[in-house]
Amino acid sequence: MSYPRRSVRAVLETVEVAARPGYAVSVVRCAEDHPGWSPPEVAAGHRMVLVRRGRFRRRARGRVEDADSTVAYLASPGEEESFAHPAGGDVCTSVTFGEGRWRQLAGEGSVPPAVYVDGRLDLAHRRAVASVADPDYALAEELLALVGAAITQAATSPTPASGGRADDRAVVSRAREAILAEDPGGLFPLADLLGVSPYRLSRAFPRELGVSLTRYRNRVRVGRALDRMEAGERGLARLAADLGFADQAHLTRTVREHAGTTPAALRKLLAVERSQTPRR
Repeated sequence: MSYPRRSVRAVLETVEVAARPGYAVSVVRCAEDHPGWSPPEVAAGHRMVLVRRGRFRRRARGRVEDADSTVAYLASPGEEESFAHPAGGDVCTSVTFGEGRWRQLAGEGSVPPAVYVDGRLDLAHRRAVASVADPDYALAEELLALVGAAITQAATSPTPASGGRADDRAVVSRAREAILAEDPGGLFPLADLLGVSPYRLSRAFPRELGVSLTRYRNRVRVGRALDRMEAGERGLARLAADLGFADQAHLTRTVREHAGTTPAALRKLLAVERSQTPRR
């Protein structure tokens, strides 16, 4: 499987963890740190990239998307793309599909350049990563779930960075960055930090991402809860307190709403999958 020239220059490590006819899964670790755009490159195949850690920017189809753990991007063959890394390195899961396999999974319609990663899609990503030891069955099934969730999400939500005012897109981008870095402590403190009206900030989020600011903030907290449980965290009361939930019951309700199941069930599931994931 070949990678564009930028990968040789900018990526610290690319590990192909599974490859079968029609698809391949790689872990890509990028060490680049520059705010400017890389030279344009042409996408070689259908590719879905989900961010595991860090964030970066991608320019394609005449617009810019901010990719992080809450927004994935989709590339099509022949698409010209450039990248910028104003926040340092990142770690991503890159899934590349051949034309026939992609059409089999995604259909004949066009796909948006980016998709909001809700709690269920985040969980599907984690399950796919954990199933690479069995690429013929477990990984294949998890990829079906992952692509299906991504296509469904893309079909039911506005494409990130599509429509609306360019300055509103910039406001949402800065708000996402602030929430991912450290929760500012509420809508009003966040609006003050960004120097914008709280009305504008609150209304811009659903226009740009298809979710409210509150739901986005909770999605980020659920992602952090999954990170901790995936790492072996067992104390749900401590986890709730650390992540700013009112209590364990509040954590449970929010995780179930976003990921489709309870923290207790997820803790067992992620522990099993962690034990099955090959170490490198």
